[in-house]
Amino acid sequence: MLDILGLHHVTAIAGDPQQNVDFYAGVLGLRLVKLTINYDDPTTYHLYYGDGQGHPGTIMTFFPWPGAMPGRIGTGQLTVTSFAVPEKSLGYWNDRLKKQGTSVQEAISEFDENVLFFTDPDGLQLELIATPNANPDRAWNRGTVPMDFAIRGFHHVTLSENGYERTASLLTNTLGFKRTQEQGARFRYAANGGAPGTMVDLICAHEGRPGRVAVGTVHHVAWRTPTNEQQGQWQETIRDLKYNVTPIIDRTYFHSIYFHEPGGVLFEIATDPPGFAVDEPADKIGSSLVLPSWLEGERGELERILPPIRLPKLTGDQADAAR
Repeated sequence: MLDILGLHHVTAIAGDPQQNVDFYAGVLGLRLVKLTINYDDPTTYHLYYGDGQGHPGTIMTFFPWPGAMPGRIGTGQLTVTSFAVPEKSLGYWNDRLKKQGTSVQEAISEFDENVLFFTDPDGLQLELIATPNANPDRAWNRGTVPMDFAIRGFHHVTLSENGYERTASLLTNTLGFKRTQEQGARFRYAANGGAPGTMVDLICAHEGRPGRVAVGTVHHVAWRTPTNEQQGQWQETIRDLKYNVTPIIDRTYFHSIYFHEPGGVLFEIATDPPGFAVDEPADKIGSSLVLPSWLEGERGELERILPPIRLPKLTGDQADAAR
């Protein structure tokens, strides 16, 4: 039986890389778990953030394109990325984000969740959702946010579609999700029991304007599969359904296949192993620029082209240096 365990990572487009590091590591308190390059465009960084070990289900990644035009958030996209935080932590986050100059909206979701909605410096739409089910093992204890309030991986993601039915069919009939809730034009699906990090909301927006991928938008969403063997089976399954699925691609930290779901969102299925400690010691991940072996000979040239980045300092588990 094939398994989708939940969300693996979300990859978005940023503008200035230093601004991105300052916000996600400094303000949100995530760990920079890998500083590398976009394998398909080596003159662009690929920044990975997550919990202390970079567990799947905690990973937010970015391709920074300095000076590029902003994108447009709309249908055919992942439009909101939602993180899980502990219960009773939203007051702390409200104060923290406002002190950093971030506009925050408090809300109750369609499914009665307490939510803070805000955008990052490039306009990417984010949420923090308070939940008693946030996993304390998915927080970073040496970041800028005290452990009692720290982000604990993803809660869910939201996809906006002009018509959701075929996407819903893919989720339930092929990927193994189950519809768990619905309210109006929002439908929630969950894999693997419905814990934080396993859910996706579909919004049916018949009149919505199509999105355009550029700065401030999501490039793709990746789902977890536990083994390389299962990923090979997923590739065959997706191909047999007549999707244009890619070959299996070695991304060093996981193996990937990609295809567009019926509503236009780029889906990836990524393996849990081998993880981010495959080319750095676990206690040093994210502390220096890592290149794949085939690009080590070009390190000097790439370091000349890539803009310099000031890396975040590690702190104690009660530090709040960015507050």
